[in-house]
Amino acid sequence: MQYDISAILEGYAQGYFLMANDGENSLGWYSSRERALIPLDERFRYPHSLQRILNQNRFTVAINQDFNAVVEGCANREETWISSELKQIYKALNQAGFAYSFETWKGDELAGGILGIVIGGAFIGESMFFRIPDGSKVAMVKLVERLRSRNFMLFDAQMNNPHLERFGSYIIKNRDYKSLLKKAIIQPCSLI
Repeated sequence: MQYDISAILEGYAQGYFLMANDGENSLGWYSSRERALIPLDERFRYPHSLQRILNQNRFTVAINQDFNAVVEGCANREETWISSELKQIYKALNQAGFAYSFETWKGDELAGGILGIVIGGAFIGESMFFRIPDGSKVAMVKLVERLRSRNFMLFDAQMNNPHLERFGSYIIKNRDYKSLLKKAIIQPCSLI
């Protein structure tokens, strides 16, 4: 099936996100009154126990080494908002150079990853997962380092949770999010 990539990107650029909320044929655009952001400044933090794991270099990182496996890993949960159609949209966005998987590997085994959409200097995080403990946590730290080094302005985590709060995530109002997003998407940034 063909997807209108520019229309999909326009939806994200206006502050909406795609989600299937009730089975296979329920894909739609959503917004929320508040957005969770991962800080790209000194407010970013992580548990001290994770520093030991980072120092041990247990994991290597890669971008788009196995995009499809990351999409499947993110969708593989009891309740998922990633329908088959949304998987196809992510794949189309990936082929067009807008969706990325930021992965951690332990040897030749995929340990975890973060799925996101890049528009200019905005990284819109769609989902994350792990197969090996700490795989997604290391991915988060390494992705933030990458976004900082590439001058990204925004790491949108969409919805907050206790796991993200351990990394310093914070909530902003939708109006503030849209203002920040408008500035971020015109920045000429590249994840790769």
